[in-house]
Amino acid sequence: METNRTNKALLVQGIKTMGFTLALLILGPLLIHIAFSNQEKPLYIPILILGILLCFSAIYFFFKGINTIMDSIFKK
Repeated sequence: METNRTNKALLVQGIKTMGFTLALLILGPLLIHIAFSNQEKPLYIPILILGILLCFSAIYFFFKGINTIMDSIFKK
């Protein structure tokens, strides 16, 4: 009889990815807020673009982290 066990190394990698995602989830909207608060400054457009890219990166890494955690639990 075969027992399914969690791949602990893969689980730790998924949790690290989720921690990185948490940082992006905070930093992205913060940069967008800073950009919209200072629209008259010359760095308005680059900071806004960086904030939007960080938000999209957070979405990507969220799904990647969830997928890694699910693989560690359910894959053989």
